[in-house]
Amino acid sequence: MSITSCQAQTIIDGAEEKARDIGLPVVIVVLDAGAHLKAVRRMDGAVLAAIDIAVRKATTAVLFQANSEAVWEFCKPGAPAHGLELSNSGLAPFGGGIPLKGANGIVIGALGVSGGTVEQDVEVAQAAFSAFQALTH
Repeated sequence: MSITSCQAQTIIDGAEEKARDIGLPVVIVVLDAGAHLKAVRRMDGAVLAAIDIAVRKATTAVLFQANSEAVWEFCKPGAPAHGLELSNSGLAPFGGGIPLKGANGIVIGALGVSGGTVEQDVEVAQAAFSAFQALTH
């Protein structure tokens, strides 16, 4: 199973609603299980650099099947895989990327959010994830 267009739209709408609530223009990206773009929204006022960062956060989440910030423990200076973030055309091992799992627990995609501080991006990403979960439960 792969993420559907309907699910991707719900994720993006959930993220945008939260971003508007906190007054933050962001980029929201949804990737499929193969790390290919499924949907993207760049809110008015979101900085251009946020596009690439949101994609990298989602890519990190889908490739490692974990929240993007969890990868930092492996690639930070002194860690066993220092420099890992340079692999796969560049990862983003900080908050804002979340893997998406189907009913069977298999990763079907990931979402990524960028445009604010890491804490703000995580807050918006969590809202997007909650919107996804509401579809699957």
